Amino acid sequence: MSETIEFQAEARQLLQLMIHSIYSDKDVFLRELISNASDALDKLRMESYRDKDLGVDVSDLHVELRTDAENRTLTITDNGIGMSRDDVVSLIGTIAKSGTAETLSKLREAQASGSEEATAELIGQFGIGFYSSFMVADRVEMTTRRAGTDGGVHWESAGEGTYEISEVPDAPQGTSITVHLKAEDAEDNLHDYADPSVVRRIVKRYSDFITWPILLNPTGGTTVEGAEADEDGEAPEAGDEPINSRKALWARPRSEVSDEEYAEFYRHVSHDWQEPLETMRFTGEGTFEYQALLFLPSHAPMDLYYRDAKRGVQLYVKRVFVMEDCEALVPEYLRFVKGVVDAQDLSLNVSREILQQDRQIQLIRKRLVKRVLQTITAMRGENPEKYDTFWTECGRAFKEGLLSDQDNTQAILEASSFASTHDPEKLTTLADYVARMPEGQESIYYVTGDSRASVENSPHIEAFRAKGYEVLLLTDQVDDVWVGMVGSYGSGEDAKSFASIAQGDVDLADDAEKPEGFDDLLSWMTTELADDVSEVRLSTRLTTSPACLVGEVGAIPPQLEQMMRSMGQEIPVQKRALELNPKHPLVENLKAAHEARPDDAGVAETASLLHDMALLAEGGELKEPSTFVTRLAGRLAATL
Repeated sequence: MSETIEFQAEARQLLQLMIHSIYSDKDVFLRELISNASDALDKLRMESYRDKDLGVDVSDLHVELRTDAENRTLTITDNGIGMSRDDVVSLIGTIAKSGTAETLSKLREAQASGSEEATAELIGQFGIGFYSSFMVADRVEMTTRRAGTDGGVHWESAGEGTYEISEVPDAPQGTSITVHLKAEDAEDNLHDYADPSVVRRIVKRYSDFITWPILLNPTGGTTVEGAEADEDGEAPEAGDEPINSRKALWARPRSEVSDEEYAEFYRHVSHDWQEPLETMRFTGEGTFEYQALLFLPSHAPMDLYYRDAKRGVQLYVKRVFVMEDCEALVPEYLRFVKGVVDAQDLSLNVSREILQQDRQIQLIRKRLVKRVLQTITAMRGENPEKYDTFWTECGRAFKEGLLSDQDNTQAILEASSFASTHDPEKLTTLADYVARMPEGQESIYYVTGDSRASVENSPHIEAFRAKGYEVLLLTDQVDDVWVGMVGSYGSGEDAKSFASIAQGDVDLADDAEKPEGFDDLLSWMTTELADDVSEVRLSTRLTTSPACLVGEVGAIPPQLEQMMRSMGQEIPVQKRALELNPKHPLVENLKAAHEARPDDAGVAETASLLHDMALLAEGGELKEPSTFVTRLAGRLAATL
């Protein structure tokens, strides 16, 4: 006897909105139904272990997909746990429970705004599951029988407001869902789901790693080993082979997976033709479970520094594909990491917005980041050649984490390497730098610039090199920012602060070395160059150059200032101090000339030239190059 039941009014409206919402990837309905079938098989296996009297055969658990082009149907069948009448009614009730006025209101707003992404996210919030089939179906039928019971149940609905439910005495164990398909519509992204090739494609994309075999239009044939070919030259029916590979590498013991299989899988997920530099496998257990298989590339992705480049790893839930580029699992500075994360307790229907807020996702993310950082650090000690390759290809992006990941700042510093004055051929770690610091040195000295050649020849570095102090040579744009934000390396009493050799008043001279008699010159030059410098003072950081420009501690470095201006940002003019080398002949002669001819215009021109020379020496740009050239030509002519 059939019974017709109405959907709850609010649930009916919610279902209609979902059926007619703009949802770009309607293929997901098959993913949902196969996932439900897989869960039913898992439950049957567990129930058979728990209840030895259940009396079920678990030797041939599988999912069947049957296409019928003539009748335009697609049937998904499993021989799993099945459902009782109460289970079916409860399942129907879930959409009613989810159909709150608030959710309904938000769905209407999203639909009215025409936002596909917003609509999809809201659908994801209450889960599409079984009801996703109505996106592609005019009518859906379901026949099911719970394992260990005698009677089955038939459920049917067109999604219009009512459903029919009746008893089926002879129903087979498990669940069979028949989707009566709508007409194919390219504009509405409705494919011909009665076409086996379309079904195979969807299974390959979303359900390839499902544990259970998925059979497409099975015939029940068997393979007779050694049988001869038929008249068409084809072998006899070779048994029904699953269309899913079932080869989830991350779920197999490492001893059973070859390096070639890992390399091939890396190429699949990264679209890279080379082999991975490093493979990372790990499992999370405890309050929530997940498995991860991640890779470091052997060369930087072409889009590593593109603003709109895709990033993230593939997200699976119980081997069911959910998302191609799950950004919530990988911070931006690790965007070169590729691979798979398979979570056990997440809902399949999760939007990107929900993932950003999900506690489990955040915990998985923390563990992934920690493991990647540990792997990179260990690689430097265990395989320096691999590490050098990684750092050359991805080091600049990796250091961006010093700006955004405050929880892992010290770990990122530990995994990083830097050029320094210690060895022109090799990079150094901060730990090694600190170990080489001479007694009395309290800070880690660094200098920033556009290239290694420019910073190595910077006037600022002269006295530090002469005194035997090692200086880090930082030439990436990100370096100008992170050194100011991070502040120090290490913790507690052992922490060493970062100090720019191009900022602040550094005193590297002994008291006996400090010259006298320059006060008048310094005062006069400070007034003469007031438009360009904050003050003129004597320097202890110069040994061979006549002058250099020095910023205040914490000031924006010139390179960063120039970059920000080129991006259209308004940056206040920052005057820097001009430091003079009192032992340089040019400075000594300038002092003598000023004392002898304080009003001579040529002396003032020389002072201006000295400032411009200091600016050029650090790679800066002159405000008026033509004026500099004219003054320089005049001074040279006068000497001849």
